[in-house]
Amino acid sequence: MSYRIALEEKPNNTDINTIIQGLTAYNQSKANGDTPQYLVATARNEEGTVVGGVVAAIYLGWLQVSALWLADELRGNGYGSQLLALVEDAAARQGCANAFLETLSFQALPFYEKRGYTVFSRLADFPPGGARYALTKALPVMANVES
Repeated sequence: MSYRIALEEKPNNTDINTIIQGLTAYNQSKANGDTPQYLVATARNEEGTVVGGVVAAIYLGWLQVSALWLADELRGNGYGSQLLALVEDAAARQGCANAFLETLSFQALPFYEKRGYTVFSRLADFPPGGARYALTKALPVMANVES
């Protein structure tokens, strides 16, 4: 059997999902069946429109924060801290002892550091002229309590 290797100029969502699901299945086979459990916390305006939120996952005993975003008018008013605390508390209740996230130099490094995250890796020139940071934080030990 032969295979064609190609860079997809216009990748479609089905192909992307096939690749991600394949990796997830492989990881599950090596991680005692563990798969990511996604957590989403949102900030909504009076009309119900999402104006901010956080996407994270509990996986292999860790909380991994993938994205935290707030509309400009919400920044600096404590909403980001509240959103981050929601997913951290949920993860701690489910037995996660640590959290992990990445941020770029033009994003929110000081925000995360103020909330107890510490840099363990800095990748220079990602983006060019800036840096990409990887951070961790120890989460409080909590009893496994369903909310």
